[in-house]
Amino acid sequence: MIPRIQKRGQRTIGLLYYLYGPGKFEEHTDPHLVASWDHNAPDPGRDATATLKQLQQLLDQPIENIDPSQRPKKHVWHLSVRNGSEDRILSDQEWGDVARRMVAAAGIDNPEEGAGCRWAAVRHADDHIHIVATLVREDGYKPDLDNDANRVQAQARALEAELGLRRLNKGDGTAAKRPTSAERHKAMRQGRERTAREELRETVRRAVAGARSNEEFFDRLAAAGLLIRKRVAPSGNLLGYKVALPDDLNKDGEPVFYPGARLAPDLSLPRIRERWAGDAPDARRRDANRNGPGNPASARRGTASAVWQAMLVVEHGEDGAAAAHIAAAGEILDALAKTSAAHTRRELHDAATAFERASRSHVRAVRGHDQALRQAARDLVQGGPALGRGEDGATTAMAIDMLFFLITATAHWHARKGHAQQAEAAARAAEHLRAAYRSASAQPLGALYQRGRRLSRPMLQRQTVLLRQALPELAEQILAEPGWFALAATIAEAEAAGHDPAALLSDVAARRELGTADSVSDVLVWRMRQTADLPADTTHLPETSSTENRSATRGTTTKPSSPARRRSGEETSRQTR
Repeated sequence: MIPRIQKRGQRTIGLLYYLYGPGKFEEHTDPHLVASWDHNAPDPGRDATATLKQLQQLLDQPIENIDPSQRPKKHVWHLSVRNGSEDRILSDQEWGDVARRMVAAAGIDNPEEGAGCRWAAVRHADDHIHIVATLVREDGYKPDLDNDANRVQAQARALEAELGLRRLNKGDGTAAKRPTSAERHKAMRQGRERTAREELRETVRRAVAGARSNEEFFDRLAAAGLLIRKRVAPSGNLLGYKVALPDDLNKDGEPVFYPGARLAPDLSLPRIRERWAGDAPDARRRDANRNGPGNPASARRGTASAVWQAMLVVEHGEDGAAAAHIAAAGEILDALAKTSAAHTRRELHDAATAFERASRSHVRAVRGHDQALRQAARDLVQGGPALGRGEDGATTAMAIDMLFFLITATAHWHARKGHAQQAEAAARAAEHLRAAYRSASAQPLGALYQRGRRLSRPMLQRQTVLLRQALPELAEQILAEPGWFALAATIAEAEAAGHDPAALLSDVAARRELGTADSVSDVLVWRMRQTADLPADTTHLPETSSTENRSATRGTTTKPSSPARRRSGEETSRQTR
């Protein structure tokens, strides 16, 4: 249940004409009263003898009875109360009870004291009502409406529980402004899936991801096809900006511009500038010296590393640093969605959209701590679109896997702080990431699975013993998972590359929780490959069983191995043969 207090007005009759009229798009059906201050107000909707003028005069009578100098400039209070599309349809009696509870909570009327302002509740659709009230009592008293918005929100939470409606979380004032009903109807009329406000918000968010200057930010907006108006002080300093879609026009045929702050609280120009103000100068110099675009695969591998480190900060760092990393995680999601391949694009886009709410709270981000994540977002954008196969497809799966745990850690962080809306948004984003991971990982994990299946029986037995020694509490669960063969192949590669597989396995398992993973073996595969710098895509790697052959395959020189490790490698080679 969503109560929304509208702007106060001066003309009761004008609001009544709207409430009892057909609506801007003929959406009003059967307008009628469901409740009023005295239970006996005339209803122009269902009483042929009643008129709008009569109802208006009765509502405004207290205003006429006081001295003109004492009348408030805007005496019309207007509250809409709307249910969600998934909620059941309430009866007129139930909506009437809702209206009475709302005006009492706001301070408009107090039935227990028998005194209050005059008001009426009009229903002209199944899912909502409008309440119009006069802000002067019959005795001339003007109600104290300070904090009325919070009081009606609290009443809505109580009504949701009593009426069996969807339970919404309490807001904290950091959410982006919702599209108005006029904007939604306009989008429907134009055949848009989303309103102009929502499209602009997403486009601006993506333009911010990894940006480092005013010029770069506005260049990205222009490249995305937006119209831009800059607000410049007489001194020449840039103060703000507005953006518009070229085909979103008003009745005069002019583009409809939205200031950044009206799209989302953190998209005003001063708040955007805070992001790149914390970027290190040496990072900007590296950008200046870079020749051409980056590589999608290396950008995703770098993202996995940055996200891995960010989880430590969110789980154990100071609040300001954690908030900065959470906000930068939103930039990572936007950049990844922008550059994703077709088979993961939808879920990554939905994850970024859901996480937008989780990226803001009243905990102010201390910028500068988030440089690694912002650099990763920048590298993703500069690396360009991923093909979704080969090394960049496999590193995409690796990055999404790491992101899932960061976003889950974010949900836990918000929950501990009592940020209910943000915690729910992060949890929804994590579910979209889970689905995106399944799409991205199918091919590379399938290839690893086949490599693991082709390992000799002695080799698999050896890997099983190693797993039970390194992870005794998880071993049986991992061995029962289909992903065990992919992990076995990864353990073999790590050993062939000169690593101590048992120590590596213990290390990556201990660094982060595994309880939220669908497949523990999958998680360990990506953590080992990222930590040991193993190729993410194994499709074209030849089958090898020795350190020397693996070194030749990788085209690199491994670190000198100990005699014990060399003997282990030789023994493994003999077993394989």
